Amino acid sequence: MKNFDFDLFVIGGGSGGVRAARMAAQRGARVALAEVAAMGGTCVNVGCIPKKLYSYAAHYAEAFEESRGFGWTGEAPVFNWERLKTNRALEISRLNGVYIQLLQGSGVQIIEGWATLADAHTVEVEGRRYTAKHILIATGGRPSLPEVKGRELVITSDQIFDIAPFPARLLVVGGGYIACEFASIFNGLGSQVTQLYRGAQVLRGFDAEVRAFVAAEMVKTGVDLRLHADVAAISQAADGLHVQLQDGSSTTVDAVLYATGRLPNVAGLGLENAGVPLNHQGAIEVNAHYQTSVPSIYALGDVTARIQLTPVALGEAMVVVDHLFGAAAGKKPRHMSYDFIPTAVFTHPNIGTVGYSEADARKVFGKVSIYRSEFKALKHTLSGSTERTLMKLVVDEASDRVVGLHMVGADAGEVVQGFAVAMKAGATKAIFDSTIGIHPTAAEEFVTMREPVKEPARAP
Repeated sequence: MKNFDFDLFVIGGGSGGVRAARMAAQRGARVALAEVAAMGGTCVNVGCIPKKLYSYAAHYAEAFEESRGFGWTGEAPVFNWERLKTNRALEISRLNGVYIQLLQGSGVQIIEGWATLADAHTVEVEGRRYTAKHILIATGGRPSLPEVKGRELVITSDQIFDIAPFPARLLVVGGGYIACEFASIFNGLGSQVTQLYRGAQVLRGFDAEVRAFVAAEMVKTGVDLRLHADVAAISQAADGLHVQLQDGSSTTVDAVLYATGRLPNVAGLGLENAGVPLNHQGAIEVNAHYQTSVPSIYALGDVTARIQLTPVALGEAMVVVDHLFGAAAGKKPRHMSYDFIPTAVFTHPNIGTVGYSEADARKVFGKVSIYRSEFKALKHTLSGSTERTLMKLVVDEASDRVVGLHMVGADAGEVVQGFAVAMKAGATKAIFDSTIGIHPTAAEEFVTMREPVKEPARAP
C-alpha cells in the first residue's frame, strides 16, 4: 500500500472544509487543510455573519423611531459607518482565530497558500507537493458579474462591507436574496436605495405570495424597486456614477452593487490535471457520497452548486467524514436529505421558509389546502409602523401533512427554525391544530389558522 503524507487533504477553509477537516482529525485521520485567504470562507468573512450584523445595525433606525410610541423621547443617535465597519472587522477577526484554534486543537495541519491538484493524490501549494489518500475540494463560490459596459466601476457583495465612503445613493442590481438583503440593509442604514431586477418579481424560487408581499414591504420602507429593468452602461462623472438603463432612462448614484448570483469557485484548481469533470453549471459533479468521478477526490458545498447554504455544507461534510473514516462511536453514518431545508432571508422584514411553495406543492401533491394570515404585529399597534406580517401553510390534502410553511415578519428565521423540526418529522395539520400557541406571539398564528383560503395565489 502506498504511503501518503495525509489521509485527507482539504482544499478550502470555509464552513464545509473546516468541519470535514476537524471531524476527520478527531476520528484519528492525518489531515491537512490549505487556505489562501482568511479562515472561515464566505460565510464568516463576506457572507452570513457580517451581513446579519449589518442587518441588526440597520434595524436600529426604525427601532429608535418606533420607541416613541412606547414613551421614549429625545433625539436618536447618529449612525457612524466607520465604527460599524471597525467593530465588524474585529468580530470577524476573532472568528478567524476561533476557526484556526479549532483546527489546530484537532490536530489539523494548516497550510497557507493557493492549492492546486497535480494528480488524483497530489496537491501543490506554493511550490511544495503533498500526497493524500483522499482529497476534498471545498472552495465555495464567488460572485457572478455579467458583462456590462463600465463593469470595472461596480462592486460585489465581497466589497460592500468595507465600501468607503458610505454611499448616500446606492444602486443594487439583482433580484435574489443577496440583492434584496443589501437593498434592505443600506436602506435601513440611511442610503437612498434603488434596486433593479430584470424579471417580473424579486426572489425567484420563493412562494409567489411571499415574493409579492416582501417586495411591497420593502417599497413601503423606501426602497425604489424597479422591475423589468436592467443596466445598459455605467460611467464615472464628477457627481457620481451615471447609470444608463436599458429603457433609455438614467440615474446617478455613488455606488453600484451587483448581486446577480454566484458561481462555483473552480478556476485555477488544476481539476484537469486530475481528470475531475464539471457539469453543465460549471460545478464539480459528485455522487451521493460527494465523490467525483475520480475515486480519491471529493467535493462539497457551494463548489458543487447544489444548495448554497452554510448548514448544508456542514451536513455534507459530516457525510463525507463518516463515509471515509467511519461514524463517531455509537453513531450511525450520516446521510444528507435535501427535503425541508429551512432558510431565511434577512430583508426588512425577514423571510423564513421551509418546504414547498404553493405552486410547487400543487405540482408535486396535486390537491393542497392553503392557510394564510396577514396582520399587524402587536408591537406595531403602538410603534406607528405600517409593517405587516404574512404567515402561510401549505397542506397536502391526501395525507394532511404540512408540506410548506412561510413567514414574512420580524424574526421569521427564528420562528421557522422550530417548525422545520416538526415538518421534517412529518407533522400534519391536525397536529398543528392540536398544539397550544404561546400568547401573545406572532408564532402562535401557525397553530391557530383553522380555515383554508378559497383561491390559489396568483404568481407575480
